[in-house]
Amino acid sequence: MTPCRKAFTDALLQLARTDQDIIAVTTDARGSVTLGDFARELPDQFVECGIAEQNAVGISAGLAHSGKKVFVCGPACFYVARSLEQVKVDVAYSRNPVKILGVSGGVAYGALGATHHSLHDIAVLRTFPAMNIVLPADARQTRKLVKWLVDFPQPVYVRVGRAAVPDVYAGDAFDCIPGRANCLLEGTELTLIATGETVYHALMAGRELHRQGIRARVLDCSFIKPFDTQAIRLAAAETGRLLTVEEHSRFGGLGALVAETISENPVPLRILGIPDEDVVHGTSAEIFRHYGLDCAGIVRQARSFLNR
Repeated sequence: MTPCRKAFTDALLQLARTDQDIIAVTTDARGSVTLGDFARELPDQFVECGIAEQNAVGISAGLAHSGKKVFVCGPACFYVARSLEQVKVDVAYSRNPVKILGVSGGVAYGALGATHHSLHDIAVLRTFPAMNIVLPADARQTRKLVKWLVDFPQPVYVRVGRAAVPDVYAGDAFDCIPGRANCLLEGTELTLIATGETVYHALMAGRELHRQGIRARVLDCSFIKPFDTQAIRLAAAETGRLLTVEEHSRFGGLGALVAETISENPVPLRILGIPDEDVVHGTSAEIFRHYGLDCAGIVRQARSFLNR
């Protein structure tokens, strides 16, 4: 298993070796982001800003405006809070195609508590015109994503976790198309819809439900913006029930986006995410288990939903 952050920076370094316009910017986070190899090998394409996320976003916007292919990388919790105004004005509003890599998103910094959670990022950033949002599910998808990001002419926020994650995809014969959901498992009784690192848990839950005789469909909605509304409406029409799973507040995230999508032709919907409370401390796995975002929790919720 490979952490998505490592898959991202390894792929970026490989591309940057032959493209001098690729610039990596960070904020005393080269270790957390795994940019150490990039900084050592390509120091002229690396900018260290220290603990100054606002400055980093502004510098990145200026470099992008000058024609560079800029990736600003650091803890997600800081780039969607401390430097949110710069992301809004210098990047999104000004249409500078900066790629923001938010590492240790969601509850990946679980033991450090609420100051280091990023459970509001989807809700906030999806309101910014021109801002694209992607939460890759595994290392394989992340590598494909980087190749697309390099020349994409719009701002993008990419949120990944911290720990190594199991593969969702096998080999390279899968699509990574902006705005397109991938159907990982076919089913007719309900649809599990997940994004980011919850996709693996949803897929495992879908397989377990199949073993129990429940035909669950599983969708990977790694692209939050643009969003595959067609796949959601089709799933609603064909399976009749939707259950969303996300490492995000229940407010304004994937579940809310699905609810908006089906609002004109609603079907029963259940949203699994972080409730409106102070989040418990613990490892990412412990927090997932506590809130029922792991395989066992999703299976329980799916069976309860079907029996309602």
